[in-house]
Amino acid sequence: MRGYRADRAFDGDRVLREGALVLVDDGRIVAVEPAASAAPAGVPVTALPGTTLLPGLVDTHVHLCGDSGPRALDQLPELTPGQVDAIVAEALRRHLAAGVTAVRDLGDVGWAVVERAPADGPTVVAAGPPITSPAGHCAGMGGGVNGVGALRDAVRERAARGAGVVKLMASGGAMTPGTDMAACQFTPAEVRAVVEEAHRLGLPVTAHAHALPAVRQVLAAGVDGIEHCSCLTATGWGAPPALAERLARAGTVVCPTLGLADGAVPPPRVRALIDRLGMTEEARAAEAARLHRAGVRLVSGVDAGIAPGKPHGLLPRAVAALAGGGVPAPEALRTATGGAADACGLAGRTGRLAPGLDADLLLVDGDPTTDAEALSRVRLVVSRGREVGSPA
Repeated sequence: MRGYRADRAFDGDRVLREGALVLVDDGRIVAVEPAASAAPAGVPVTALPGTTLLPGLVDTHVHLCGDSGPRALDQLPELTPGQVDAIVAEALRRHLAAGVTAVRDLGDVGWAVVERAPADGPTVVAAGPPITSPAGHCAGMGGGVNGVGALRDAVRERAARGAGVVKLMASGGAMTPGTDMAACQFTPAEVRAVVEEAHRLGLPVTAHAHALPAVRQVLAAGVDGIEHCSCLTATGWGAPPALAERLARAGTVVCPTLGLADGAVPPPRVRALIDRLGMTEEARAAEAARLHRAGVRLVSGVDAGIAPGKPHGLLPRAVAALAGGGVPAPEALRTATGGAADACGLAGRTGRLAPGLDADLLLVDGDPTTDAEALSRVRLVVSRGREVGSPA
């Protein structure tokens, strides 16, 4: 058994005003007590002055097969399985170093993450190749299909291979030339077939949707989550108030995919959107905060791996962006801890400081419950009871 103590703590849902002493044994949390509590006799306790204790972070939108290079997604069909596996391992290492102890992978190639992700790193919930239209967004990952019957087959294949979530590309995307970000890639009947089949098999569905018609389409079909949710039209972006209310009433989880590396140069198609419609990181964060005020459930995920501006391990930036846009810091923290775990189907495993859960812990300098930037100042990461960097 070992203990971790801090005078400041966040349990994944709320600030613990009395701090916390977390006792860990055999890779699991066995007790959470106020910081002033005495540890059992003989139990070593780690206490780093000036730190805050919180659960390990959960990044709800990553692409572990992406190396964050300029051709991160374009090169995937050219890589050998061994090369892909090396990229995945390095991506997971970077996440863990940043305090991310669980990730949801929303698009791999060759089932690399679903079937071969290393078991000794962050917990992984994986989608496999995203379901997209032939020649559609990210079709290079191998998931291009259309027609109701073929789409149901695609969902069944993911369930059979062990995917934990179904990812549907409902609109075009900026990283795939020739696709239309402002248009739907499937008919309403096709989207309903994906959702119905996935739910029949016990799998959630989250949909990539930039276009306003695509957001409306997937919401009507009953998806569990929406990635990006830009609500693009030919002349603007952002969810109309009535749509935000519908998202809130439905309980649909929205991941705005914030988080951008310093000095990032957007790809040309993204730069064009920023210049034409004002879709800056700051404006997107303000839009996410508006959705939050409307009651929409937000989670944090970077879309890590797809480009140089989206490296793995950047999740603290996404949380800080939300806070900078107007989401109170404790509520922004929840989008990457308890709320993120709920969205990824990991509520009974990680994302909170609670007895019985995996001992995924993070100690950071400062107080991220008042200053979200502190989340980037990592002092110690514990993954399933193992201090990162120490022998297994």
